[in-house]
Amino acid sequence: MTSAPLSWAELEALTDFQLDTVNGPTNAQARLRLFGLSESAVRVTLYRDNHAWCPYCQKIWLWLEEKQLPYRIEKVTMFCYGQKESWYKRKVPSGMLPAVELDGRVITESDDILIALERTFGPLGSGMEDPTVLPLRRLERLLFRAWCTWLCYPAGSSREEQRNRDQFKAVVATVEDALGRTLGPYFLEQFGTADVIFTPYVERMNASLYYYKGYSLREENPHLAAWFAAMESRPTYRGTQSDFHTHVHDLPPQMGGCWENGEPQMQRNKARVDHGPWAGLPDVAYPEPKNSRTEALRRVLKHRTNIIRVNPADRRLFDEALRCALTHLITGQVCTPPPGSDPALRYLRDRINVPRDMSIYAARRLRESLEHTAALVGDGQGPPLPVQHRRDQDPANFAGV
Repeated sequence: MTSAPLSWAELEALTDFQLDTVNGPTNAQARLRLFGLSESAVRVTLYRDNHAWCPYCQKIWLWLEEKQLPYRIEKVTMFCYGQKESWYKRKVPSGMLPAVELDGRVITESDDILIALERTFGPLGSGMEDPTVLPLRRLERLLFRAWCTWLCYPAGSSREEQRNRDQFKAVVATVEDALGRTLGPYFLEQFGTADVIFTPYVERMNASLYYYKGYSLREENPHLAAWFAAMESRPTYRGTQSDFHTHVHDLPPQMGGCWENGEPQMQRNKARVDHGPWAGLPDVAYPEPKNSRTEALRRVLKHRTNIIRVNPADRRLFDEALRCALTHLITGQVCTPPPGSDPALRYLRDRINVPRDMSIYAARRLRESLEHTAALVGDGQGPPLPVQHRRDQDPANFAGV
């Protein structure tokens, strides 16, 4: 037996989720962060991408959050999902992201930004130019290059694929050794700049290699597993953290392509990331917050007009189907959507963006309900996600997030 979908007003009454974007926990929706101070304390403006896809933006974002420095946020379109804003090109002619404006001076290149911030506000633990951090910075770049070689270039043979895998794993062994030299889980005795530097690309390696190569960075390396767990204990990191589904589909246009190896484990991992079940994926391990479902509902309600407008399905049909999925999300009741709405529901399932739209667990619960509801009427899929660009994620549809 199935129930009728709740109305929008009834759904609205079932979520009390609220987020203080200015003084509350780290979040992707903020335009101003004060940490309890007055707006007059702001000396920094961070220019980052709308979607929280840019790894170098995440590095600066995480550093500012850890230091609790008051700052403003201006969001800019990345080339892979739209046209760069003219106002930003006037400020930063190269269009590079991230950039910061510090006391009126514009600085680009993430390392240069961190050094400038350290010289003004002090380092985060051991700083960029500390003798203990410099070799770790070089190791992070070595790991990055080995990852790119394996992920972003097609192997001409199985032997070459294996060689690229072995080269990456050899560098990972060096990273494991570096982590194993400290008493705690971080790269140095205390959390600091070195961990911030490793965070963006290690997070993306964890996602992309699981999906495209069948290799689980987090599960196969105990020191990195402990490092991830320690990072997830930090609300700052949780607020910037993305999930596997978002990363594996935002990376190809940024990296110039990501190449599958076609092995059985890779195929199983790919199917799981794309179609579920998502519970237990090694992209997050901290306990699920009690408000994950109400968070997901609140975020959909905020943007439901645009979500319905940009969906390729008939608006009236998708309106009802979406309410069916949200009814299931928040009540657990089975709610059969209109016939033919399965591709529309999966179109949205595939375009939930973490953390721009919501946190990992909220997105996971919403994807589950969208897929559960779609499966009640069919196995139709929405238009495939593009790999040369991501203009299907036009940020204009989510202005003011």
